Amino acid sequence: MIPVGRRLGRRFFARSSPEVARELVGCWLVRRGPGGPMRLELLEVEAYLGESDPASHAHRGPTPRNLPMYGPAGHAYVYFIYGMHHCLNVVTGPAGEAQAVLLRAGRRPSGEVVGGPALLCRALGVTLAENRLDLCSRSTDLWLEAGAAGQPVASGPRIGVRDPAHLRYYLAGTLTAKRGAGTKARSHESPVL
Repeated sequence: MIPVGRRLGRRFFARSSPEVARELVGCWLVRRGPGGPMRLELLEVEAYLGESDPASHAHRGPTPRNLPMYGPAGHAYVYFIYGMHHCLNVVTGPAGEAQAVLLRAGRRPSGEVVGGPALLCRALGVTLAENRLDLCSRSTDLWLEAGAAGQPVASGPRIGVRDPAHLRYYLAGTLTAKRGAGTKARSHESPVL
């Protein structure tokens, strides 16, 4: 177990995306800014399995856009969608497997929920400039820290993906994506032990 507040290192991310995703729930995404650190507790994430996953950007193999997914674990893969939104993923697993975890929602220390991957990026000023950033380096202004252990994590299908596999992980009782905070779990969502 990693002590609360300690930066997550390369070994943490060098595992399968579902394993990393489940353990990222409750961790903190931190951005060093001119006024001090900005922090979001991760409430919801999704695992992507690489080329074998039809919903993954890597499904059709390497492209200039998805190349960061094939790199070392612990790096950022940021992409731009709809000509206006950024989305932040953390590369996981062995280099070359293109596994990643999409960071979907977080909560500020004040309790305010930042729901949706684009709003999460906007809240911390994440743009394409952070694409390929080494989130494990002590010299970066964006990193992840361990959160409190033992929080109840639930799972369900990924948002907007027809595959019923439970690859979306969230802090139980805090469904945020497209439903609002505090919405009760649906029958297809199950707790993760």
